[in-house]
Formats: sequence, structure tokens, C-alpha cells
Amino acid sequence: MTSSRYRLGVDVGGTFTDIVLVDAATGELVADKVPSDAEQPARAVLAGVRGVLEHARVAPEQVEYFSHGQTFALNTVLQRSGARVGLLVTAGFPDLLSIGRLRLDDPIDLFTTERRPLVAETDVREIGERVTAGGQVVREPDPAEIRRAVRALVADGVEALAVCFLHSHRFPAHERIAARVIAEEFPELPVACSAAMWPEEKEYERTTVAVLAAHVGRALGGYLGVLAESLRELGLRCPLHITKSNGGVSSIDRAPEEMLLAAVETLLSGPASGVAGTVRLATAAGVSRLITMDMGGTSVDCAIVDGAVPYSTESLIGEFPLILPSVEVSSIGAGGGSIIRVDRSGVLKVGPRSAGAHPGPACYGRGGSEPTLTDAYLVCGYLDPADFAAGTVDLDADAARTAMRPIAEALGMTVEEAAEAAVSVATAMMHAQLVPLCAQHGIDPSELVMVAYGGAGPVQAALLARALNMPEVLVPASPGTLCAYGALATDMRVDLVAPASGAVTDAVLAQTWAELTAKARAWYEAQDHSLHPDVEITRWADVQLDGQSFTLPITLDADTPSTVDALTEAFAAEYRRAYAVDLGDAGIDVRSLRVTLAASPTLPQAEWRAGAEAEAVPHLLVENGQLVKGQVHRRPGLAVGAELIGPAVVSAPDTTVYVPSGFAARVDRFGNLRIRTEGSARA
Repeated sequence: MTSSRYRLGVDVGGTFTDIVLVDAATGELVADKVPSDAEQPARAVLAGVRGVLEHARVAPEQVEYFSHGQTFALNTVLQRSGARVGLLVTAGFPDLLSIGRLRLDDPIDLFTTERRPLVAETDVREIGERVTAGGQVVREPDPAEIRRAVRALVADGVEALAVCFLHSHRFPAHERIAARVIAEEFPELPVACSAAMWPEEKEYERTTVAVLAAHVGRALGGYLGVLAESLRELGLRCPLHITKSNGGVSSIDRAPEEMLLAAVETLLSGPASGVAGTVRLATAAGVSRLITMDMGGTSVDCAIVDGAVPYSTESLIGEFPLILPSVEVSSIGAGGGSIIRVDRSGVLKVGPRSAGAHPGPACYGRGGSEPTLTDAYLVCGYLDPADFAAGTVDLDADAARTAMRPIAEALGMTVEEAAEAAVSVATAMMHAQLVPLCAQHGIDPSELVMVAYGGAGPVQAALLARALNMPEVLVPASPGTLCAYGALATDMRVDLVAPASGAVTDAVLAQTWAELTAKARAWYEAQDHSLHPDVEITRWADVQLDGQSFTLPITLDADTPSTVDALTEAFAAEYRRAYAVDLGDAGIDVRSLRVTLAASPTLPQAEWRAGAEAEAVPHLLVENGQLVKGQVHRRPGLAVGAELIGPAVVSAPDTTVYVPSGFAARVDRFGNLRIRTEGSARA
């Protein structure tokens, strides 16, 4: 590297922490992976950053930008390991969280498990206040009652508070009174008011956002504080950023009250940045319609991209709904560290339990004894033990076989057959998830390209693509660290929402969108945005038919006027596309208005420069229960235009690519490996 300025991207996963250092002038990158530290994730980040800077001989002062995605907030929610939360609600609504939308998530399933809110019933307090849906104050909140309730909760061990009063998305005054009273009594107590977090209708979902913020906020703030201090001590003087669920970034340096919102904004931080990085790389390679496949040690995250990054306001964090705009990602509990087992009925299962980073798969030699998908890959020959992770991890093939042997004996198979069967089960699990997902989007997977990344994605991708009848798999030049790269490639982005109830006029549309736009621009100006100069504003509306209760997100482009007629026309087109039905004379009901500000980064795309070419090595693989002859190729030595025929294994510093029989692969000018069925590899 010769440039004097660099950018650092980091992705903290459940198994590994990935780091990429990108030359700001050329786009060339250096990547590294270190084991994640579940107890102190900042320690792994610091070790990885220090290592990659030393390897590239770059001084910390030369880094002009740092951005990182993380699973810290998400894992805190999934493990319920955050703060104990107390909840203040309008009198008469103490069961708001336990009822949700229905008492049962699936009313047809008689064996469904009971919902377990993050707030215990004993930690909910009813406050005697009330505002009607039209804004009439029925009862003002009593500060003394609020003080008594909060004192009792704190005395009982509550560590953070969430406040959600009825209709506060439109009339937040009572929540603000409660927050002020609490701050006077307990100034250090984190308080998340639902209207301040996300002022949208739907009491249950809005309350959930506030509870999640209170549960995670202090823990996330502590983690980011330690991380920022450690990076500054290392010598980084650049702006520090964190990626958000909406595929954007914002500053790590936030006021304590802003950390609560950051907690829910970053719950899907890592997967979102992976999709953003994928879209950037795929677009450069001429691919606009694709399925992302991010397979790490714990799960597979997939997103359907039909020309643009997909967004949703109906994401699930475990069992909790998230109505903030997020990159639409579906997760499957099958990763490289997923445990293989045979259940009581004699059925072969993969996951969802994972060996994690420690002890990890049996073949890692770190004390793990249960068989994992990675062990099955090794037994099948899909991994090369002589050059795994650039030689930094020694794979023990005998340990993998020993771990798989009980599975083989239980199934009456050879070890090789059992390992291949486990891989097939993982493929079937992913297939079962993706087929209905594509159907929901009205998309035929055979018309899309699969982009595989993560530590294990390129091993599994061709098998999944064959099951889905997909024409091509694209494996980026550095797939194992693509989420870390995505942290650098993603936009600086903010989403804002305002409720809209009753009759919406042209004047209301124009005024509300103008106010939201002004807030978005003020947010942008407060960020260090010098490397994100290109700003784009998008106007949204959540619209439904009169009398219905399900909205469609409607976008108006920059040239469309802010009028009810324009919004109705756009809604009619989207309604026809979604339901194949014309509106007729039905009226529309606008429930909320949104604005998105996105500023794209200036980051060049590097072209591939191969290293020293290495001769292919003979290698045995398992296919259809038989040992077949293949080859191992070293990816750094594959030049642009190089072609190889399956069965083959391509080892790289951050991952391994498996090319099955019947497939061929070619290296494009960006270093992407384009895998197709053999007859169409040159297409």
C-alpha cells in the first residue's frame, strides 16, 4: 500500500471479528480475522485493528475513517442479559406487552409457547393519565404518582425505565412530563419514552421499541465507550462510526439520551452492513438482482435484492417486533459451527445450537467434541486442512471424523456418508426458508444470482444454488470479511417518521415532509460527513385503504409533487402490484409520513491483482457417497480470467470456496469468483 490515508471497517460476529483496512485512493484492502470475545467484544476489535495496522505497516494517524458493525446489542436482547426494565403505562393497560397483537403468536398452533416479555408483570406500573385519540386530555399525569411508582421499581432492583402512554405517538406531552419527573428524582436512570424513540402508531410495537432501548442502552453505551477509549489510546484520531439496522452509519460519539435510540437502531447492525457491501460489489460486477447468503459460524442471513437494498418495518428480533426501518434480512439457524445431532426419532438435525468460537468445531482442536457443520465439510473434503485461514488455524481431520462417528453409527452410515447427509440437511433447511421468501416477493430464484460471503457461505453456496435452480454464484474477492467491508461501503443514513391521522391534505403532506427533511438535514450536519458528500432525500408514506389495517410503503421520487393525488396514484400502482386488484373508487388512509436521508461514501472499487501463481494440488472429495478426485487451488494466485472445473476447492485467507462437479468457476476483473454450471461458465 502506498496511499497515506486508509479506512478501517470492522464486523463483530458471534464467532469471529473481521477487520478490513482499505486504501482510500485505490480501494485495495488488507483483511484479517480474530476470534470474537463474548465477554469483552471491544478487546477482540482492538486486537484485530492493531494486528491489521501492523501487518500493513500503517500508522493509526493515517486512518481517516472507522466504522463497525456488531452483534453486541442483538445478542444482549436474544440472551436477555441487559438491564432489568420497568414499564410505565396508561392505567388500564398493564397487559400491553403480554397480549401483544394476539395472546398467541399462532392461534392455530395449540402447542405454541407463551410470549415472554422483556418486562416482568411485577415491573409494570399503571399511571393515571389519559389522552383521547383526538388529543383531548381526559386526565393529566400526577407527578407524585409517577415518583411513587418509580421509587418502588428502583427499590426493587429495576435498572432502566420505558414509558409508553396511550396515543403518545401523536400527543407526547404526558410522556415528556413523566421523563422530566423521573430525571429530577433519578438523574442517572435510563428512561426510554416511546414517542421519543419512534413516534408511530401501534402501542405494542412502539412500547417494544422503548423496552428494547431501555434493556440494551446502558450496556451498548458502556461497550462503545470502552471501544472508543481503546481506539483513541491506540492512536486513531478519525471519526468513529457504527452501522445501523437501516443499512446506514452514524457517529459512535452520542449523548447518553441518544444512546437509547442507538440501541434499537443497531440491533441488526452486522447483517445490514453485509447487504450494503454486497450490493455495492455486485453492482460493480453488473449484477442487480440477487440473493445474499451470509453464512457465519452461527447462522445464515439472506436478503432478496431486486435492484435496491430491501427494507422492512416488520423485522423480528427473536420474538420481538421491530418497526424501525431495517434492511430486510431472514436468518436461518445453521452456520459453520452448528451442532449436528440425531434426535429421538432418529432424524438427522443441524443446529440451531452452535459451538461458537470457543470451544468451536471439533476439528479446531480447542476442546470441542460435538460434531459441527464445519467438521462435516472437512470430512467431505470441502476444506483444505493444509491451507485453512491462511494457515492460522490448524484443522484436525481425525478429530472431525471422531466427532462424526457417533452420528454415522446412529444412522447406519459411513462417516463420509453421514457428513454429506448433514451438509444436505443444511442445504434443505436453507432451501425451505428461501423458497417461500421468494414467493412472498413474487420472485423466481432461477432469475437471480446468489452472492455468497461469510466464513462458510462460499462452501455451501453452490449446493444451495443447485437446489434452487439458480444460474450463478458470485463469491466476492474477500467474502469472509464482506460485512466489515460493508461497514465502509454503506451510506450515512437516518430515517424519521411522523404520525398522520385524519384527513391528509396537500398542505399537511408538504409541511410534514418539509419538517422531517429539515430534521434529517440537521442530523446530517451534526455528523462528520466529509466522506459522505452526496445526499439524497426520499419521501415515504404508509398508506392503506379506508377501513383496512395493513399499510403499504409508498415512495415519491424527487420530481413528484407532494400532493394527495400523486400519493393516491402511487398507492394505486403499488396496490395493484401487491394484490393484483384495482382500487376503484376506494379512498386512501395515510397513517404515517417518513423521510430518509442517505449520503453515499466516496470509496473506490479496486480491481483484482493476483499474487504468485501456485500449482493446483490433487485432492479427494466426497460426492454422492463416493470419493472423487478434484483439485485445490490457491485463490490469491488466480489471475483475472482464470477458469477451473469442479470438483474443486479454492482456499483463501478468509474462507474456502467449494465448486462441485458439474460447475465451473471464472475470475472476473474485480476478483469475484463467478461459479456456474459447467456449460455456461463463460457466459
